[in-house]
Amino acid sequence: KLNLSDLKHVVLDEVDQMLDMGFAEQVEEILSLSYKKDSDTNPQTLLFSATCPPWVYEVAKKYMRPGCKHVDLIGKKTQRAATTVEHLAIACHWSQRAAVIGDVIQVYSGSHGRTIIFCETKKEANELSVNASIKQSSQTLHGDIPQKQREITLKGFRNGAFEVLVATNVAARGLDIPEVDLVVQSSPPKDVESYIHRSGRTGRAGRTGVCICFYQRKEEEQLRYVENKAGITFRRVGVPTANDIIKASSKDAVRFLDSVPVTAIEYFKESAEKLIEEKGAVEALAAALAHISGATSLEQRSLLNSDAGYTTIQMSCSQEMHNLGYAWRTIKEQLGDEFENHIHRMTFLKGKNVSRSTHNCNWQDGRRWQLTVATELPELEEKQLGNRGDRSFGGGNRGERRGFRGGRGGNFRGNGNNRFRNSGGDFNNSNRGGHKRSFSQAFDY
Repeated sequence: KLNLSDLKHVVLDEVDQMLDMGFAEQVEEILSLSYKKDSDTNPQTLLFSATCPPWVYEVAKKYMRPGCKHVDLIGKKTQRAATTVEHLAIACHWSQRAAVIGDVIQVYSGSHGRTIIFCETKKEANELSVNASIKQSSQTLHGDIPQKQREITLKGFRNGAFEVLVATNVAARGLDIPEVDLVVQSSPPKDVESYIHRSGRTGRAGRTGVCICFYQRKEEEQLRYVENKAGITFRRVGVPTANDIIKASSKDAVRFLDSVPVTAIEYFKESAEKLIEEKGAVEALAAALAHISGATSLEQRSLLNSDAGYTTIQMSCSQEMHNLGYAWRTIKEQLGDEFENHIHRMTFLKGKNVSRSTHNCNWQDGRRWQLTVATELPELEEKQLGNRGDRSFGGGNRGERRGFRGGRGGNFRGNGNNRFRNSGGDFNNSNRGGHKRSFSQAFDY
């Protein structure tokens, strides 16, 4: 039994949850003996939360003295999320998401950092935690896991026993886990408060962090809603390129080598000398680093929508385009009508230039048009639903809305997948049934 009649201080953290319907009755029962209406002897009451909806202030009045103070550390600033966090967004179909998340963790956090992945359902969290695409060791945390096991899991995560925690919203609040480098949200959350609390798991105690939100094209409106309400601007980025993954994996592998004890090295010197004789020092070490990092097979992905087997091309034009059909006609003039089967997506970059996805081609740059391989996702033109020129390709007829078949069954449309300042797209590197050619061969580059 607990005597609460002499209580001097009451602190409620995450007050918008503690006074919500699920907890309000229990909080009321615990505190009822300590509070008397308008009494000066009531305990000092301190209420905290990163998000306080208006109803919280009304409910809180019954616990507060008449002259209570309201301290707002956000004030009139429009940004409600942590300023120490960089907010990124990656467009990705759900079928590609697990593989891309694995690449994202490798590049932004690595094998020596801590990552929290937030999923919308317990089933999704369970499946993602055992997915082979995530090379780092991982465990799950959600409502079906007993409290004792949750505590063991959290202790292991804090101590570095594993690097990736896959969780539902139970990990979004109240957990002070130091040095989380990366937060991944598998889809835009339904409410802005969830995004603010989830992203706040990183960038704590003076450190900086990265929060990456995955979204499908149909979830773009939800992403904009989060931007508006949280006062942030997502930087749209493409998936990590093969070069990004190799650099990050190499850095990880070197750190692993640095941690090998000197006494252990002695046992492997004979094998190392033999390898150097057979393969050469550079070849042998490069193979060892590749094996240690796990980056032995890499797949090129579209920067626009994360589809595997595509290379994103930026197509630059010396004049502004108002219709994607203009870029399409130029491509067909140089490469022939049949080339439409190699192009997967096309879209405008900011400034009404275009990007596309394709398979292979023999393109010749001219004074007006140039093609370059995109190494990162450029800034895209905001999607205008009323701009019919962005919704169709073909003979330049602005009223025509038919699409061309893409190399992997997708429609070749300009409504928000590959946007480049000039003109370009994604090129499929795996022509089914056709003659396989490398990208460098195809472009003679």
